[in-house]
Amino acid sequence: MLLSLGLGLALTGLLVGVRLWVLVPFGASVLASGVLGSLLIPWLRRWKAGQVIRQEGPQSHLKKAGTPTMGGISFLPVGLLVAWGWTGWDPQVLAIGVLTLASGFVGWLDDWQVIRQQSNKGLSPQQKLFLQLGIAALFCGYLAWQGIPTGLTLPGLGTLSLGGLFWPLAVFVLVGTNNAVNLTDGMDGLAAGVVAILLFGLGLIHRDPELSVLAFGLSGACLGFLAHNHHKARVFMGDTGSLGLGGALAGLALLGDQLWALALMGGVLVVEALSVILQVSYFKYTKRKTGEGKRLLRMSPLHHHLELGGWSEVRVVGFLYGMTALLVGLGWAWWHWAGV
Repeated sequence: MLLSLGLGLALTGLLVGVRLWVLVPFGASVLASGVLGSLLIPWLRRWKAGQVIRQEGPQSHLKKAGTPTMGGISFLPVGLLVAWGWTGWDPQVLAIGVLTLASGFVGWLDDWQVIRQQSNKGLSPQQKLFLQLGIAALFCGYLAWQGIPTGLTLPGLGTLSLGGLFWPLAVFVLVGTNNAVNLTDGMDGLAAGVVAILLFGLGLIHRDPELSVLAFGLSGACLGFLAHNHHKARVFMGDTGSLGLGGALAGLALLGDQLWALALMGGVLVVEALSVILQVSYFKYTKRKTGEGKRLLRMSPLHHHLELGGWSEVRVVGFLYGMTALLVGLGWAWWHWAGV
């Protein structure tokens, strides 16, 4: 936790030294998100919007049942409205905002089904994937209309032209980032803090000042939400928040030619998603070969593996915060070395 705090303060100092002007929308989002969260929590409790905990997860998490969910509605609009107002309703900022809200709406439908049915099933995987693919296709249509370069840039190393292959990659990034953030949202404050640091990093290196404001605005909104979402959480972001944040991250990376930064700085999200894919694949493979499925990890995603290994929830979250801050620092150093 001390390492995480130190790295966070170092990055904050870097922000002040490089882009002082973003502190206003960043700070405004922190304050507004924190205040709105305080107002929302009692309303969610009266509405009985409590989370249903899946039985397959760690047994220690069952005591969290009934904690208000759907907290994404308290911080996503804040970050977007601050960014829209500060940038004068810039078209690209508006487009990513629409993508964020559309992705968040899919999450809201899932959260609503969980609350209504009092089951942790929500939307079926097929329904969720269908909606995510539809949103991804529409955003790719916007990117094509904007005429963005269909290449993959690596700072200091050059650009790999992908041509038509860029579009399947864009759809994969949009859907994959959605689900990676969703899978990471399994501990108090984990997804909100990791994404806040990641958005902070993307904002530092973004060449478009308007999109940089959006990144810092959403980062500040996540930090304001952490006032209520840290251990022991009084509200969860739910799929409303996690899918919305996934859409924002993917949109910022695609419009800003920052897929390299999303992959590197968002390494924790990548590893969390890969841990689930490898766990399921290995289980199916061993069951087909031996008749008995075996697991690579104690439980997936990775944060549950660490928790079941004896780490406290706070220690796991602090460790993953620190790893994200370190990756953000490495990404910034690469960007700076390349002379961008």
